Amino acid sequence: MQKTHTQGGEEPRRVMERISMARPSWDDEMRQAALDTLDSLHWVKGPQGKAFGSEFASYSDAVQGTPCQSGSVALWAALRLLEIGPGDEVLVPSLTYIATATCVSLAGATPVFVDVEPDYWCVDLAALEAARTPNTKAVIAVHLFGQMCDDDLVKWCDDHGIAYIEDAAQAHGAVAKNGTKAGGVGDVACFSFFPSKNLAVGGEGGMMTTRREDLAARMDALVNHGRDARLESHEVGSNLRMSEVSAAIGRVQLQRLDGWLARRREIAATYHAAFAELSGTILPNIRPGTEHAWHQYCLLVEDPDGLRAALDQAGIDS
Repeated sequence: MQKTHTQGGEEPRRVMERISMARPSWDDEMRQAALDTLDSLHWVKGPQGKAFGSEFASYSDAVQGTPCQSGSVALWAALRLLEIGPGDEVLVPSLTYIATATCVSLAGATPVFVDVEPDYWCVDLAALEAARTPNTKAVIAVHLFGQMCDDDLVKWCDDHGIAYIEDAAQAHGAVAKNGTKAGGVGDVACFSFFPSKNLAVGGEGGMMTTRREDLAARMDALVNHGRDARLESHEVGSNLRMSEVSAAIGRVQLQRLDGWLARRREIAATYHAAFAELSGTILPNIRPGTEHAWHQYCLLVEDPDGLRAALDQAGIDS
């Protein structure tokens, strides 16, 4: 029988840990924040959610932040907040996650798909103009992979009386050319805290933010059955609230976000340098004057199956 290394045999070879697409951050301070909140027995509608909303709004250059159950819920609630429904059209990019479009259908409105920019992969202004009709009431502009949309979209929406909803699910901490962070650019912005995102909350979670004072007062009510501080219901809402435990974790993660973003930008720069001469590959661009959040670093390649197979062989998910 072969001896084990503890019996004087050969030591086993170390196996490299597989590199996953995403891994949520978790440490003792986050764990303690969760335990303290559980021990407080104040698990819903408490101080953690209020503080997280306020702190995230301040971070995102917004006047109000409202935690909720997910980024998908935030998108639906944003449409309700803007009173968009049957008979209305909402312009959405053709390159996005399905929730960007399904929220429109759930609200009773019609999603209209438009093309994206070839260089930055965000919604294209010319395509928006071509798709605009008298029924167009909003555009959901996705800051895809952490890339900010064109600043000129704000003026285009204002000129035509069209609401601007930011789908910032992948753009925590991204900065527009004018210096405003994702979350403070459009009428309403929607964030996701799914475990793969740049900021997470220990499970499902989302956030709505707004730069408009007239919408701020209604945001908290909408995720709490449409009720105000006196518990009177003034509009149709539902229970879309985030738990206190999730909010407590999110508050700790928010303190780490700028450091994480700096590291992501360093890694993206390293990838750019390493892949610059790689044939058959188009690297992601950064819109001039903006700060990319690099939720994902995506390549356009001539042989995607071959690249994925090579990465898989090297123990790297893609």
